[in-house]
Amino acid sequence: MLPSPSRLRRTADIGRVRQRGRRWQHPLVVLFVDTQPQDCSSDSRFAFAVGRHIGKATQRNRVKRRLREIVRRKLDRVVPGHDCLFVARTGAVTATHEELELAVIQLLYRGGILLDARTHNG
Repeated sequence: MLPSPSRLRRTADIGRVRQRGRRWQHPLVVLFVDTQPQDCSSDSRFAFAVGRHIGKATQRNRVKRRLREIVRRKLDRVVPGHDCLFVARTGAVTATHEELELAVIQLLYRGGILLDARTHNG
């Protein structure tokens, strides 16, 4: 589970990231990144959106859990001061853990959220 300071919870914040943030795409996941407002903490925060087109609730929840766990393992290498939204695509349901992890790492790297290139290889 993501630690509390690393969670993006408010609907208004998530909407802001989706509207104003930069977007990077992968066949499995889309990443939106926006810089945090001045009044927020410095830890980067993450939210995960999985639409109903993905499947039933059990499939959607499984995808969210997998994405959260992948991000949680990379938190020590994440640049502070960003709000991030991951939006799952249909392929995320059938993707292996390794494929999903590679997609997340690639998106974080392209978005400038990971501290160094060594995390690009896993």
